Parts: sequence; C-alpha cells; structure tokens
Amino acid sequence: MALVAVLVLVVLLAWPIGLTVWANGKVQHTPALSGAANTPGTTYLLTGSDSRADGGIKDDGTAGARTDTILVLQVPEHGPVALISLPRDTYVAIPGHGSAKLNAAFSWGQAPLLVQTVEGLTGLTVDHYAEIGMAGVEQIVTAVGGVHLCHDADVNDHDSNMVWTAGCHDVDGTQALAFARMRKADPTGDVGRAERQRQLISAVMGKVKPGSLVFHPHKQVALIDAGTRALKVSDGTGIVDLGRLALAFRAANGPGGVTGTPPIKSLNYRPGGVGSTVRLDPDLTPAFWVAVRDGTLPPGPVGGMPTA
Repeated sequence: MALVAVLVLVVLLAWPIGLTVWANGKVQHTPALSGAANTPGTTYLLTGSDSRADGGIKDDGTAGARTDTILVLQVPEHGPVALISLPRDTYVAIPGHGSAKLNAAFSWGQAPLLVQTVEGLTGLTVDHYAEIGMAGVEQIVTAVGGVHLCHDADVNDHDSNMVWTAGCHDVDGTQALAFARMRKADPTGDVGRAERQRQLISAVMGKVKPGSLVFHPHKQVALIDAGTRALKVSDGTGIVDLGRLALAFRAANGPGGVTGTPPIKSLNYRPGGVGSTVRLDPDLTPAFWVAVRDGTLPPGPVGGMPTA
C-alpha cells in the first residue's frame, strides 16, 4: 500500500509539472516591450486583434490588424487589482505619428507601438503583453463548454452578427465572439462593448477554476491547447506568467477588484482629421492612473460615461 501511495503521489506531482513544461513550449512569442524603466507593481497589456487572417472574422477586404479590445491589468504592490478598458477610439498621442485614435497605434506599429502609446498615456511600464485573435475567443469558449452571458436589450446587429433577446443566455464560442464585438447597436459604443468584454472574461474565468479541472486532465489539455494557439505574448512571458495573469483577472473581477474605464470627457470628440473619437478627461485622468498604479482606488466600478 505504501508503494501505491508513493506512485499516486508521483503521478499527481508529475502531471501538473509535465503539463506546465508542455504548455510553456507551446506559447507563441512576439517582440512587444519597450524596455522603459519599471514602475511599481505588475502591468499587463491585453489586446484582442481583429485581423481577418485567423478566420475569426469573415474576410471583408480589411487589410492588416486592428484592436477591438485594449485592457490594462494592474497588480499594485498594495491595494486592489484593477482591470481598465481603453476604448479603441481614445484620442491619444502616438509616438512618431502625432495624435490619433489609440487603435491606430496597433495598425501602424503592431504591439511595440501600442505598448509605447499606452505607456505614454498611463505612465505605467508594461511588464507583459498578451494578444488574442478573434478566432481564439471562439476556441477558448468552446474549450470551457460555453458560458453564461447577460445583456438587457434586444440586439440584431449585422456588423458583429450578434442576435440577442434581452436577458441571460448560455452561449457557444460563435455567439460569445459576437457578444464581445458588438458596439454599433449599443448607444454607449465602446464603453458598452468594454463592459461586455469584461463580462465575457469573467464568465470564462468562472469556468476554469483550478478545483474544477484537477480531475479532468483532458479539459486541462484542451483549454491550454486552445489558449496557446490563440495567444501571442511578449518575449520573456511564459506559462507561469499567464497563470499569474489569470489569477489577477479573477481578483479584478471579484468583490475586491476594480473594473471600468478612465474618466471620459466626451464620446464624440472631433479634433479634426480623424472623425469621432473618445476624449478622456484631461483634469481627472492623470490622477486616475496614479491611483491605479498605487492601488488606492476603492473596489468596484470606475470611470464610464462622460463626466461633463
């Protein structure tokens, strides 16, 4: 019996270790970080690319890649973890290009330029970058067996293919992707979309609690396989860092976390030459990012609709 106990212990230890080694070898990397001086805490920059190349969105002739999702996840040295959505149409200074929509930074310079732009906006140095293609959203939701999502309005949006009856529904990967992408049928535009994206992330995280996977190794393999195929991360970021990122996500979406957007001045700011943009509040935003960095924001929702 003692030998059997030892063998069981070895298997239980070897499985997670072997899984970690296997998963780490599957992680895809891309140059992204700026090399700027570190700021306190750990800062993750997370993006969702709407490139047509991965098949997640029907090819409509759109060249290159843009970002439907831009999230800053901050783990301060002390205080609550914050998950802050940056509207893709935020009017910002882009190094070497002047001022334009934040989304343009990714289109013009991919991850490195987006990282530099976000660092200039927030004053935070990005420690880890992660990018997920739209096809990856479908794959991950499928791997966890679907998710439960809620939206309080009827929707029939051609651009995102979101068809929704007001209320809560169990959805598959295709429906989850449409849920995360829809904005034109939402009167709050990018702000509403950001709220749905955070809801989707929370729903996925709720399906992958560690205890629920311990005795289902096939589900672990399926989830890791889907995740690593869907993700690109910055050089030097490994599977352990992604595990910490997942824990930070859960903390931000929990009762002690902070979620939302920076303070917004206008959802229809028109500076000229770039169409309608989102203008962050110039008086409140600098102090907001200091509070995110230092962990001094009170738990709960922050930012949102225009302050004036």
